[in-house]
Amino acid sequence: MKNDREQYVWAAKIGTKGQFVIPAEAREVFGFKPGDTILLLGDKSKGIAIVKKEDFAQLFDAIIGGQK
Repeated sequence: MKNDREQYVWAAKIGTKGQFVIPAEAREVFGFKPGDTILLLGDKSKGIAIVKKEDFAQLFDAIIGGQK
């Protein structure tokens, strides 16, 4: 699906075991696939961000990797 939008809103319910499903459109837009490891980054005042582990690792390396 080709989409030029930059911002999205989806809803998900949290089940009794604390699990939730990332909506199919969100998985497609952000390239989440079965077996991917995701990180939940949280800030009490700003909320939660969900990122693929590989994407975070690349960003972290770009920011911290060059520092000695």
